[in-house]
Amino acid sequence: MYVQIDPGRAWDRLRGSRANPPGRATRGARAKTYSTSLEQAQQMFHAAEGAGPQTRALLIFYGLSQAGRAIAAAAVDLKDQASWNLNGHGIHASGFGKTFAEIELRTETSGNAGSFVRLSELLQSPIWPKSTVIRLGDVWDTLPLDMPYPLTKGDRTPPLHASPSVSEAAHPLLTAYVEGFPDHVVKAGTRIALDEFLTAYLGTVGYDSYVRSGMGSEPPDFERLGPDSSALFMNWSMGCADGLGALGSERMQRLHSMTRGYAGYRFFFPTIKGLVRDLHPLMAWWAVLYTLSMLTRYQPAQWAGHINIDAAAEAILIEKLLALAMEQLPALIVDTIDEVAAWPKDDAAQDDR
Repeated sequence: MYVQIDPGRAWDRLRGSRANPPGRATRGARAKTYSTSLEQAQQMFHAAEGAGPQTRALLIFYGLSQAGRAIAAAAVDLKDQASWNLNGHGIHASGFGKTFAEIELRTETSGNAGSFVRLSELLQSPIWPKSTVIRLGDVWDTLPLDMPYPLTKGDRTPPLHASPSVSEAAHPLLTAYVEGFPDHVVKAGTRIALDEFLTAYLGTVGYDSYVRSGMGSEPPDFERLGPDSSALFMNWSMGCADGLGALGSERMQRLHSMTRGYAGYRFFFPTIKGLVRDLHPLMAWWAVLYTLSMLTRYQPAQWAGHINIDAAAEAILIEKLLALAMEQLPALIVDTIDEVAAWPKDDAAQDDR
């Protein structure tokens, strides 16, 4: 699915927020960190626009890293300096001699002050022990990217875009138009295959039904959208004991609880094997861009090979990903700041900023 985002509007919102910072970034060191980090982030993204693939990944990642400091400074749940002051990366890449998709990622343990760990815990996104090997291709595939072809082969579990079919009138079912089913699920054409595929998407658990191509136990009525991508209307019971159903606002709230936001869109993101839940999309971008920046900075000869458009199949995908990062990340940064800087209703802790 093509995700259309205006990065200029996102940067305008971020710049506008600096005169009246959100959350806990209202004064002192937190306010200065919030403002300065966002300025540095924007300048690095702007510099990346004029850079080629040789250095673009480095600039985008460190722009994102500085934005992460602004996110932490604004976060309501990070109450003291020891918790919001990030120290180090908190994530490591290795295996640079392997194929591009097989490069390995590991994180520091819970409680570490590194950016990836601290922000992941803040955003309810998983970290993993050093004994668990997560590969670059696994994380790459969790991003909603409009690519000419996938980075990895085999039976993939891409993000599934969920569009609600909701009116305000009461109804016992939440119905969503779910896009992104790959061909291997569509060709199988059975509920068993659909259920097995959906085990990777924790938000879909307990779905009630789907639109069938006929009566009874007929196959799911998938609609072809494009290469390796189809859609299906799916239903979830709202569990209304009174039989009257749930209002549209209640059904929308249910959908939001099942999915993660992505710049105004809602997605079911897959859980990578070995993790306890799906990665927050900002942290998935973080892990991918961190890896590319490490290649750029410490393995320049290998990086040159990966971006050689005449020799490497991944080169066009890297170019496309970096272009999408510059387009989509500013809006994700806005969303994430809104997410972490919102004060709970009637929270007396607002006085302790």
